[in-house]
Amino acid sequence: MKKIILLFSFLSVQLCIAQMEDAWIYLTDKENVTNAIANPLSILTQKSIDRKARHNVAIDEKDVPVNENYIMQLKNTVGITVLAKSKWFNCVYVRGSKENIDNLLTLGFVDSIDFADNSLDNGKIRPRKKNNNLSINNKFGVKTSFDYGSAARQIEQLNAEYLHELDFTGTGMTIAVMDSGFPGVDIIDGFKRARDEGRILNGYDFVRRDENEFDFSGSSHGTQTFSDIAGFIDGQFVGTAPNASYYLFVTEDVSTEGPKEESLWVEAAERADSLGVDVINTSLGYSIGFDNSAYEYTTADMDGQTTFISRGANIAFQKGMLLVSSAGNSGNSSWGIVTAPGDAPGVLTVGAVNSVGNYASFSSRGPTADNRIKPDVVAKGQNAAVIRSDNSVSTNSGTSFSSPIMAGAVTCLWQAFPSMTNAEIMQLVKESSTLYNNPTNFLGYGIPNFRTIVESLSVNDNLSENIRIYPNPVRNKLFVDIPTFKSYKIQIFTTEGKLVKTQILENTNTISLDYLSNGLYLVELSTETSRFTFKISKN
Repeated sequence: MKKIILLFSFLSVQLCIAQMEDAWIYLTDKENVTNAIANPLSILTQKSIDRKARHNVAIDEKDVPVNENYIMQLKNTVGITVLAKSKWFNCVYVRGSKENIDNLLTLGFVDSIDFADNSLDNGKIRPRKKNNNLSINNKFGVKTSFDYGSAARQIEQLNAEYLHELDFTGTGMTIAVMDSGFPGVDIIDGFKRARDEGRILNGYDFVRRDENEFDFSGSSHGTQTFSDIAGFIDGQFVGTAPNASYYLFVTEDVSTEGPKEESLWVEAAERADSLGVDVINTSLGYSIGFDNSAYEYTTADMDGQTTFISRGANIAFQKGMLLVSSAGNSGNSSWGIVTAPGDAPGVLTVGAVNSVGNYASFSSRGPTADNRIKPDVVAKGQNAAVIRSDNSVSTNSGTSFSSPIMAGAVTCLWQAFPSMTNAEIMQLVKESSTLYNNPTNFLGYGIPNFRTIVESLSVNDNLSENIRIYPNPVRNKLFVDIPTFKSYKIQIFTTEGKLVKTQILENTNTISLDYLSNGLYLVELSTETSRFTFKISKN
C-alpha cells in the first residue's frame, strides 16, 4: 500500500509538472515615459547615450523600463512565477498552469499573452508576429606587436593582426559576452591582465540572479569563448580584442533548455544597451532539443523574425550595437541550418572553418527560411585555440569559438573607424570576404580580410602618405597638412568613442583643442571616398 501511495504521489507531481506552461505576458503601458525620455540619465548610462548620439539612434519608449508595480502584481499572483522581463517588448516571461496564465488577462495592465507552447491556439493567445521593419543600410601610429602563440593561426587567418599592429586592440570599446558560465576568469592568469587593468566590468548571472558571474562552475563554456576575445598569456595566447573592456552575462541555464533562456538573453542585451556596450558576442543557439518539445521551433521559424531571441537581436541592432553570433553546430544533423539568433538580419552570423579555410562539417548552413545568406562569414572554429578554466591553453571545436574570434576583430575595426555605424561595419566585413561575389550556403561570404578593409578606407585615393598631423603630442593647436585641392571633414573622438569635435578643413589647416582635457584621442579625416584615422595625445 505504501508503494502505491508513493507511486500515486509521484504521478501526481509529474502530472502537475506536465501542466505547467511558459508564456510571455505583454503589458499595456509604461510609467513616466515622457519624463524618462526627457531625462535619459535616469534610464541609461552616459556611455549609452553617447553611443546612441554618435550613430543617430533615438532614445524612445523601448528604453524605458517595465513598470515594476505591474511586475510585483504578477509576482504576487497565486500560481505564477516571474522568470524574466523585457523593456524592449514591454513584457514579462512567466511560468504557471495554462488556467492561471489565462486568468492574467483579467488584469487591466495585461494586453495579451503569447504561450511558448507552439501547439496552443485560442483567441486569447497573442500570435507570433512577423516584423519586417528592420532595414540594414549598406554603405560604405604606434605599432603593437604580440606573440600570439597558439592563437596565431585564428588571428592571422583574418589578417586581424594588422589591426593590432596599428594599435587598434579594442581600447575604449566595450564587449558583452552572453554565455553559460565563466569559472576561473576571476582568478586564472589568462585574464589577469584584463583584471589588473579594471577592464572586466560588473557582470551578472541572470539565471541565478546573482552578481557573481564567476561563481557558477557547471559550465566553463563561457570561459573558453571569452578567452578568444580577451585572453592573454604572453607567448602562448592572445585574444582578438585584448585591450577592450568586458561585461560577462550568464544567460544560459545548463540544467534545462527552453525559451526562458531566450528571455534572459534579451534582458541581458537590454542591460548591455543601457550600459553603452558596443559589441555583443553570443555563442548560443536555439532551435530544437527543448525539455518541452512543444516549445521547439521548426526550420520554417528560422526567418529572423519569429523567435523571441531573434526579434530581440534585431532591436539590439536598431539600438546601435553590433551583434556577433555563432551559426550553430547542426551541420551534421537533420536540422542542418543556422539556429536563433543567428537567423536574424541584424546579426553578423559566423560559421566555422579549419586552419586552412575549409568548411568544418559541423558548422550550421544556410540559407534562412526566408532565403537569406547565412552564415554571413566564417572564421576558425575547428580546433580553435582557447584558454580553459584551469588556465591551460588547449583547443576546442564549434562555431562557439569562431564567433568570439570574429567579434574581437570586428571590435578592433570599429575602434579604428568610430564614426561608422554597426551596419556599415558589418557590410565592410562581408565585402572584404573571400566569397563576397559568390556566397555559398556553407561559408556565406567567406573569410573576411581586415587588412584590406583598413587599406580600402585609408588609401582609396593614394593620398594618405601626403597627410600629416602635427605636433603629436599636442597642447592647444593641431595642424593638418593636406592636399589643397581636397576638402576634408575632421572628427575627433575620445578613446571611448564619444565625438568631441567636428570641423570642415577647407581654408585652414588649424584645429583648436583648447577646451579638450588631456588624454588620448582618435582623429578621423574623411572625404567622399576615403577615411584616415590617427591617434593623438593632448598634454
